[in-house]
Amino acid sequence: MPERPQVGELRDYLAAERTFLAWVRTGIALMGFGFVVARFGLFLQQLRIIERSVPLPSSGLSLWFGTALIAVGVIVHIVGAWRHVQLVRELEAGGPVGPRSVSQLVAIAAFLAVVGVTMAVYLVVIRATASAPPSPATAERGL
Repeated sequence: MPERPQVGELRDYLAAERTFLAWVRTGIALMGFGFVVARFGLFLQQLRIIERSVPLPSSGLSLWFGTALIAVGVIVHIVGAWRHVQLVRELEAGGPVGPRSVSQLVAIAAFLAVVGVTMAVYLVVIRATASAPPSPATAERGL
């Protein structure tokens, strides 16, 4: 009688599901944070209006950073679903489950680190520009 491949145990499927839910949670967090970042520029403009300070020309960077974070959140959802389906298929096939490649995870982490550093620099530049003394032309107009 041929030996039938052993199907993964329940705990293996539950572990795969927990991992998939972690991917989903991370994707949702990235998309939510992206929305907040995209709206941050609008918040800064409103703050300048309230303080009656000179409005700085908006570069729109917060919109681009926010959109990039939302896109990364969507990519995390797609990658998480793809990896989950692969793992469940391997468990159902009964073969050994091989190690997973971490190159996608490292790429996402590196991208988020670059976005974070760029946002920090952007905020420092905005803060320095907002706290700079008004120019003589602005002072004469009473702004």
